[in-house]
Amino acid sequence: MAFSAELFSFLADLREHNDRDWFAANKHRYEQHVLEPALDFIEAFGPRLEAISPHFRADPRRVGGSLFRIYRDTRFSKDKSPYKTAAGIFFRHERAKEAQAPGFYLNLAPGECFAGHGIWHPDTAAATQIRRAIAAEPERWSAATSSDAFTLMGESLKRPPQGFDRDHPLIDDIKRKNFAGSTPLTEADAVAPGFLDEYARACGAAAPLMRFLCEALGVRF
Repeated sequence: MAFSAELFSFLADLREHNDRDWFAANKHRYEQHVLEPALDFIEAFGPRLEAISPHFRADPRRVGGSLFRIYRDTRFSKDKSPYKTAAGIFFRHERAKEAQAPGFYLNLAPGECFAGHGIWHPDTAAATQIRRAIAAEPERWSAATSSDAFTLMGESLKRPPQGFDRDHPLIDDIKRKNFAGSTPLTEADAVAPGFLDEYARACGAAAPLMRFLCEALGVRF
């Protein structure tokens, strides 16, 4: 199970012609080369996700499932471009609607392909829970994030958060605003026949991190 080079060709063209008239004339390309292959990928990944953890969901619905909508919410943005120029797939935790929880992510865009995993911009309460878990179990956090398969990403606070020791050996991780990792991928990876397995391996390598985050947030892994 893999994508085709036409996915990246369409998204590259969309970057150049990000307007409603062009999209309407090329919507068949979006559905044929982005939407349908992505939904097939989500469905095919379901059993592999279940093997990593039974508490995350691969939802192949056209609307409201694991595939992000192509339409941008421009209400509060200076950029009024109506369409996203990346295909984003998010495998949510079963309790994502009622609790802060990490997830697995796949981003496919020309020159920007990666597997993501963790939690991005958690609210203050969730971030504090994770920071407390890091402070209390530094060796376990270090083991969970020591994989060569991914790197932690995102911004950090300029100062230690209130209530945490600035001299803690993992203060740089405690200061993180996001607790997420990224595994780089390429367009060639995405169009190769074994891409489903490669993405599954990337998610599996992140399982210790995801388990740590789930337990810190009080949800099952």
